[in-house]
Amino acid sequence: MMTATKGWAFALVVIFSVLLSWSIPRGESERAFISFSSHEPLVKAVSLASADGGQDFFMEMTDSVAMNIEYDFYRDTCPEAETIVSSTMAQIYSQHKNVSAQLLRLFFHDCFIQGCDASVLLDDSNGNKNHSIEKQAVPNKTLKGFDKIDQIKEVLENVCPGVVSCADILALATRDGVVLAGGPFYPLFTGRRDSARSYYDEATAEIPKPDDNITQTLHLFSLRGFTDRETVSLLGGHNIGKIGCEFIQSRLHNFKGTGKPDPTVSPSFLNEMRVFCEDNGNKKSSQGSPMAATMASPMAFPTAGPMAATMASSPMASRGMSEKPAQRGMPYFQQLSSSVSSAAGFDTHYYQSLLRGRGLLFADQQLMANERTARLVRAYASDDGSTFRMDFARAMMKMSNLNPLTGSQGQVRLECTLAS
Repeated sequence: MMTATKGWAFALVVIFSVLLSWSIPRGESERAFISFSSHEPLVKAVSLASADGGQDFFMEMTDSVAMNIEYDFYRDTCPEAETIVSSTMAQIYSQHKNVSAQLLRLFFHDCFIQGCDASVLLDDSNGNKNHSIEKQAVPNKTLKGFDKIDQIKEVLENVCPGVVSCADILALATRDGVVLAGGPFYPLFTGRRDSARSYYDEATAEIPKPDDNITQTLHLFSLRGFTDRETVSLLGGHNIGKIGCEFIQSRLHNFKGTGKPDPTVSPSFLNEMRVFCEDNGNKKSSQGSPMAATMASPMAFPTAGPMAATMASSPMASRGMSEKPAQRGMPYFQQLSSSVSSAAGFDTHYYQSLLRGRGLLFADQQLMANERTARLVRAYASDDGSTFRMDFARAMMKMSNLNPLTGSQGQVRLECTLAS
């Protein structure tokens, strides 16, 4: 009875938040975020998909309550926890705009492997420094943002020692980063605990790759319970930040070991990518994850370089021609900035790029190779971004509830890189 009551209480919170969100114009996310961050977290804007599976969605949220994660879990033990995370993220974002894409990708790579348990943050596994860890897996070698999570953890430890888990910090900070980058707010349950183990083999094998075809991408997401629609919306995280050139290189010179460029890329677009990324010291291809900034993902997210639209990482930013070769990348926003007006980074330009055959990653462009996913791409590209933002918010809520450790499982780390 108590579980059902909590579930429906949360549903009422979501409905109230949706109504409130309609009164906040798009493009004012950062101002709204800063305003809300100093108040009760309940009163925030959120966008949820209502046209597809709303009842199933609320059932999923009720199931989450049954897993011992709940809304405002720290209300008694650390009532300022979420406010501290949001205010610290606002400070970080003011100096490092790319943090949104970095954390979006980091969060995806954590949740996609054994659930949202902060295992990707560990520097050892079960205290064994000789055991390979997720950070060492090829798809994770370009992950960034670890220091930002450590920074937030330090602030929380000074206020509420040993209370707030690194898994919850990563989930909350990612959500707040999405909002700061112009994306939708979505409510989160908290109460996750931290894993003591890191999963190197699983991270090596199960993170979506930038050269995966559409069948492989949909399969990996379906194993985590995501529908085609949710997968396509999550991959839209690539509209902020930028895709690192190391994820593009193989398409330019040696696509899938053929010794030739990707034949599906037009000559003009191929030349444009080469102008951005060509460098004598940067010709090796990478098999990392597509979501960078986000999330390829979603997620194979892109690398979080200056999130430009990184998936913007959110995924958003400059050409970066003065950057070192390994740091160069291309944002989806830059792809359309000269021809398509876009009021905010967290928009439809990712999908519009795919419609024009200008997907930076092979895995991204493959969304147009399947009629079901291509139909979704066209739908997301056809309006002002509202449909995408609603679906993305809902999918991120679902992502955040993947297999959390709760109750007596796991631990609450004192340092996010070290098991207690």
